[in-house]
Parts: sequence; structure tokens; C-alpha cells
Amino acid sequence: MTTDHHTQTTHHVVIIGGGQVGLSFALLLAHQGIRSTLIEQFCYPTISPDDDIYRSEYLDSRNTALSRRTVQIYTEIGLWERMQSHACRIDGVEISELGSFGRARLDKAAEGVESFGQVMENAWMGRQLLLAVQASELICLIDGASVVDIRQDEHSATVVFDKDGQTQEVAAPLVVACDGRDSISRNILNIGADSHDYGQVGIVGVVQTDQPHRHIGIERFSSVGPLAVLPLTDGRGDGADGTTQGYRRSVVFICKTGEESRYLEDDEYFKQTLQQVFGETAGRFVAVGRRGAYPLSKVLAHRQVVGRCVIMGNAAHTLHPVAGQGFNLCLRDAHALATMLGENIRRQPDYDLGHHANLVAYEQARQKDQKRVIRFCDTVVGSFCHPNPVMKFARNVGLIAFDKIPGIKPLVASYAMGLKS
Repeated sequence: MTTDHHTQTTHHVVIIGGGQVGLSFALLLAHQGIRSTLIEQFCYPTISPDDDIYRSEYLDSRNTALSRRTVQIYTEIGLWERMQSHACRIDGVEISELGSFGRARLDKAAEGVESFGQVMENAWMGRQLLLAVQASELICLIDGASVVDIRQDEHSATVVFDKDGQTQEVAAPLVVACDGRDSISRNILNIGADSHDYGQVGIVGVVQTDQPHRHIGIERFSSVGPLAVLPLTDGRGDGADGTTQGYRRSVVFICKTGEESRYLEDDEYFKQTLQQVFGETAGRFVAVGRRGAYPLSKVLAHRQVVGRCVIMGNAAHTLHPVAGQGFNLCLRDAHALATMLGENIRRQPDYDLGHHANLVAYEQARQKDQKRVIRFCDTVVGSFCHPNPVMKFARNVGLIAFDKIPGIKPLVASYAMGLKS
């Protein structure tokens, strides 16, 4: 589908990649009065605001943990109101290791916050983002299009793409590529990247337990692998009243590469493994849905700006999911760039969106937040996935220290909520 745009503004950005980051960035630009053309490789489904809003599959979902800062950003652009009906807040987080003495807990009341974030299914989130983009006069959607080249000169950047067997071009002062971990744009722009294969597969799905989740997220570590269970809304509610007690939870289970088949194919084995890892912490696992498997790797681009082009999202930094920080970091990048562009336009109406020095300034300004999150993820993966008994003892002592020493929890909670950058 292609949505025509009608606008008076001359400021224009081409976005490559229409996943959650690309769609969000287009909406952030529109909030600043900047029009964009969004090019997506896959064809979007046909949806309407009048479609049934309830889930067709109770136990079939991928999901994203949204930090408080992410919720603030979507609220700022007027999108959260339409998203929040299918968001489940996180009131507390419990962290422990199977068969060990270390325990830690974050509680919203103790930290004086409304929540630590929200969990939302990707299908619902993507639907709301796409509906908002389709409704915007400042955004032109071109889906089913494959980018084949990016050219730059002194005044503009041109994206060359194939659609319906025809080669087409679109030019703008600025191109932002959000086309994922295996970014074609990154390769076209000759941006190198450091890649590390964790030798792990993330198994993602939805489970049901016999006890309500009470809006608690649980992070559990074991010899099998790290596992996270987060609260989800029920089919027609968020678990906040007597009719929707919230027995539905998302699960992210990490296993070694090559071991994923049995967890994917054997429902009973998967349930038994979850029960073994969790004990009675979450109650009994009574049902599991269809799972997806995703090889895990870390990819860090050497640069994020080349001339009039910026790479963003997983194209710039793909992280391990164990800490739930990847998408939230990407959205903070998108918000920072859109805000910078908008402020510059308001100061200088004929501002060049692709001004290289300013794009480099954006890249440098985001390095502190990016490095902090990358370091945090590496620490979690390195310390909690190490089988050495000395490391195991040290991390359990660390969990107790985290739980007992004053001043540590508020700092870590602020980082996890995306409120410090």
C-alpha cells in the first residue's frame, strides 16, 4: 500500500525499514512537523481501526517490555492513549538463581514510582503504530520494496529501490536506516560492525499459570539458561479486576544453540522445564502457546553516521534480550534525533536536515546512553551465564548486596526505566 501525503513543509526524511523503530521514528518526525517517506521490504497487512481489537490466539504472542521513558515518549506524541488498553504494568521485579541463596526484589512502592514499565504484545503495538502512520498526512508508506542502493551528493541522499519489478528512486536531505540487525543499508554504506554470536537461542512465547501474576516480572537464572517471565494482559483486560486476574505471562527462555528443537516442539517438556527452573515462584505452568526461536548475537556498528545517512535501531546496536533494554534504547535514539531536527528547524526554517556536523553531534550525544546499556547487558550476560562456582557465589552475594545496601536500587531502577541517559 502507498499512502499519499499532502503537506506544506519542505523538510523531508527517507526512512528505510518499517518495523517498530522505523514506524515510531516516522511518527516522532511527524510530531515535529517533518514529513517522511518510509520504505519497507515486506508488505503490511490490511488493517482498519474497526477490526476486532481482541486477540484471536490467547497463547500466541511476541511482546516487548516498554520502559517508563518509552511510555513517556509515546505519551508525548499522543499515541499512548490508544496503545495502553493492551499494556500490562510491571509493579515489581524479582531476581534469583535456581538452587542459590541470592535474592533481590524491586518494588514500585519502595521506589516511589507508578510502575517500572509496561509489557505489550508486538502484534498490538505494531497495529497501533501502523494505524497511526497510515492516518498521518506527513508520512508516505511504500511497502513491498527492496532497497538496492543509496547515493549521496552535496545536497541530498537518494534511495534506489525495487517495487513490483520496477526500479524507483526517492531523494531527501536525510536518510535514516532502521532495517535491522542484518541491515542492507549498513552494508551499502560500507559501515563495518563488530558481531558476537552468543551461541544461544531465545525462545519466546506466552504461557498460562494457575496463579495470577500480580504484575510481577520474574528474572530467574539456572544451569539451563536465563529466563524471564513478565505479566501480560488477559484477552479483554489487564488483570486489574476480578474478572481478569492475569494468569497470562510472556516468557523469554534462553538455551544453547542446537537445543531449541525440543523446547519448540514438545509442549509438555517445555512446561516441565519451566516448572523445574521456577519451582512454585510463579505457580504451576498449565498451558503454553506456540513459540518462536531467535538466534542471539550482539552487533555493534562502527559508525552510525555517514554523510547524510544515519543508521538506527538494531542496525546500529543489536543487544542480548536478557535485560530487556534493546528496543527502549532504540526509541530513545529515535526521539533524540527527531527532537534535534525539530528544534533546529524552529530556530532556522531553511535548516538542512542532513547537515553532517549536526548528525555527528547527535551520534556523539547518544554514545553515553548506548555505552551504558551495552555495558549493562554484557555484565548481566557475562556474570549470570558463567558456570564457574566462584562466579556463582559472587553473583549471589551481589544480589543480596543489591537487595540490602541503601541507594543501589533507586539508581539501577532509574537506569532500567530509561530515566537516566
